[in-house]
Amino acid sequence: MELENITIERDGRIAIVRFDRGDGINALSHQFMRDIGAAAKSLDEDAELSAIVLTGTPKIFSGGFDLKDPESAELREAGLATLRRAAQAGPRMCRAWMELEPVTIAAVEGWCIGGGVVLATACDHRVLGQNGTMYVPEIERGMNMSWGSLPRFAGLMGPSRTKRFVIMAEKLKGEKAREWGLVDEVAEDGKTLEKALEMAEVIAAMPPVQVRMCKQGIEAATAALDRSLTVMDLDQNLLTRHSADFAEGVNSFLEKRPPKFTGG
Repeated sequence: MELENITIERDGRIAIVRFDRGDGINALSHQFMRDIGAAAKSLDEDAELSAIVLTGTPKIFSGGFDLKDPESAELREAGLATLRRAAQAGPRMCRAWMELEPVTIAAVEGWCIGGGVVLATACDHRVLGQNGTMYVPEIERGMNMSWGSLPRFAGLMGPSRTKRFVIMAEKLKGEKAREWGLVDEVAEDGKTLEKALEMAEVIAAMPPVQVRMCKQGIEAATAALDRSLTVMDLDQNLLTRHSADFAEGVNSFLEKRPPKFTGG
């Protein structure tokens, strides 16, 4: 399958999916999110795969949602039904990766921000570079956390650390991210893909059907309520995006000044 800015390599029971939008930050535009989701779905019917590694560029995983996406500008005057459909691009992308039967591993170099973090946590495992940084600035932009992220964050880090990560917008770098449980392994900068492939090779050496059975059983036991807990986050996202605090959060970011939130 050919997708712009995305390549898929296959080595035995392992696939490597690389995405590079060519903008230096791998910003997640609506179309780019649809393409990353399509890459996952293109592997969904491959019964031979045991592990899939997802990675960005050697310098950055993703800078998060593209605030300058022309498609977003076109949606400003759209009706609610169109807005709700468009807002599902991120959740659908993440769900496509979460629903894959092979074990998935995100190899993260450099910054991983906002929607990039949510995409990485849609994978089963994460490898982060020593100087790589995970950061969700949504609250600083006047938004909620959506895309089904909060149950996954809490499942990995626990409620207290998740509140610090989300509400206090703490940046988690290298070993701290591993200590908190957000990532599984920390590798030398530039070596995250190599480490992720080492993990993938261990998985690929196991009996493939049993690998899939065990993953499905673990997911059923630990994530059964996730969907019911996040059913409202899409509409919360739409609500916050029409708030005065969202406008202030975005404007202050673009103008490089501290925001002044009012609760409006």
